[in-house]
Amino acid sequence: MNQQFMSVTDVTRQIKRIIEGDQKLQNVWLRAEISNFKQHSRGHMYFTLKDDHSRINAVMFAGNNRFLKFAPENGMSVLVRGDISVYEPHGQYQLYVKEMQPDGIGNLYLAFEQLKKKLEMAGYFSEYKKKPIPAIPDSIAVVTSPTGAAVRDIITTIKRRFPIAKITLLPVLVQGPNAPYSIARAIQQANMANTFDVMIVGRGGGSLEELWAFNEEVVAEAIYASKIPVISAVGHETDTTISDFVADLRAATPTAAAELAVPDLNEMLKTLKRQRERLIWAMDRLKKVEIDRLNYLTRSYAFRYPKNLIEQKEQDLDRLVDSMNKAVAFQLNSMKSKLAELQSRTRRLHPKNRVDLEKTKLMQVNSLLLRNMERQYRFHDSSFSMLLSKLQVLSPLKVMERGYSLVYDDNKKLIKSVKDVTSKSGITVRMQDGKVFCTVNKYEEMEVPQVNGRDNNGK
Repeated sequence: MNQQFMSVTDVTRQIKRIIEGDQKLQNVWLRAEISNFKQHSRGHMYFTLKDDHSRINAVMFAGNNRFLKFAPENGMSVLVRGDISVYEPHGQYQLYVKEMQPDGIGNLYLAFEQLKKKLEMAGYFSEYKKKPIPAIPDSIAVVTSPTGAAVRDIITTIKRRFPIAKITLLPVLVQGPNAPYSIARAIQQANMANTFDVMIVGRGGGSLEELWAFNEEVVAEAIYASKIPVISAVGHETDTTISDFVADLRAATPTAAAELAVPDLNEMLKTLKRQRERLIWAMDRLKKVEIDRLNYLTRSYAFRYPKNLIEQKEQDLDRLVDSMNKAVAFQLNSMKSKLAELQSRTRRLHPKNRVDLEKTKLMQVNSLLLRNMERQYRFHDSSFSMLLSKLQVLSPLKVMERGYSLVYDDNKKLIKSVKDVTSKSGITVRMQDGKVFCTVNKYEEMEVPQVNGRDNNGK
C-alpha cells in the first residue's frame, strides 16, 4: 500500500490558505452581538460574535483597538470589519477585527466608508489638486446656518483678526434631507459671483446623523468643483467628514477656520512696524556710510587739485606710451630674430638639400660597398685557389694520371687485398677516363715489402 498521509498541520494550513484566498471572506463586515469578552493584559481583545443562529470567535489586537472611541461589553450590538482566517494551533477559524462601531450608527458608517473609498479612488482627496489659501483675502464667503453658533464664531474671529475683510454670509440648511442640496447650491452661487477670495463651509458640532449633510456626495462634488479655495469647518476637532477630505484645507473648528482664513491684523501691523523701523535704521546707516564716503572724496587730492592730477596723469601717460613703444620695438626685434632663425633652419632643412646630402651619403656607401666586395672577392678567390691546389694534390684522379687505378667489387666496395676477391667474381676497375668491367680468373697472394721495418699495416 503506497498511501501518502498528510499531517494535521498540513491539513490546517491548507484550510487556512483556502479561507485566506477567498476574497469574500477578507475585509468583511459583520453585524453581531459581543459575548465572552476578555481583554488581555497586553491590550488584545478576545470575544465571540453571535447572532440568533451562529457564533464565531474574534480577536482585535491592541494596534487596532487603541483607536476605539467606546468600551466594548458583553451583550453590545456592534458592526465590525476584519479578515477571516485560521488559528493554526487550535485548528479553528476566527475573525481578525480591524474596525468596530456600535450598531446604532452602523449603516451611516458603512455609507461613509463606501463614499470615502469611491471619492479617494476618483482623486477627490489628491494633494496635487488642492488650491492654496490666499494670505490676505479681501472678500470671504461663509456657507453655514445663519442661526447657529458657528456663524457667530466665524464672523467674530474674522472681525477681531482682520476687520478690513468683507464677509458675505450665504445661509444654508446644515441638517435634514434638504441640507446637502442647500450647501451645494450655495457653493455654486459663490463661484458664479466670482467676487470671493476664499470660502468657509461648515457648522458646529453634533452627532454623526446631525453632521451627515457634509458626508453627502453632492456636497463633496460642489467643493471639488469650486474654483474658490474652500476651508472645511465641520463640528469639533474629533469630527471628520467627507467635506474635510475634499476641501483645500481642513480646520478643526469654525473658529479655527476663521483664523486660517485671515491673518491677524494686529500682528501684521506689529510686523510692519518692525519692518519700518528696520528699514529706517538701514537707510540711516546707508546714509551715514554714503556721507562719509562723500566727505572722503571731497577731501581727496583729485577734488582739491584737479589740474595737478591731470598733469600728473598726462606725464604718466607719456611714460606708459614710451614704455609701450619700447616693449613693441623689443617684441618686434625678437620676432625678427626668430624669423631669421626659422628661415635659416628652413634652408638647412629644405628637402632638396636633404636629398643632395642623402645622395652623397649613398654614393659614399656604394663606393665603400664595392671596395669591400672587391676585397672579399680577392680574399675568397685566393682561398679557393689554395684549396683547389690542395684538392688536386690529394685527388685520386691525379694519382690515376700516373697510371694508378681503383678496383671495386660487385657491391661497389673498394678492394684492398686479394683476399677480398674470389675466382670468377666480377670486379670494376676505375681509371682516369672510365671504367673496365672484368672477371677474376686467377689471383695470387704476394708478400708486401716492409718499409723501415713496418708492413703496410703499420706493424
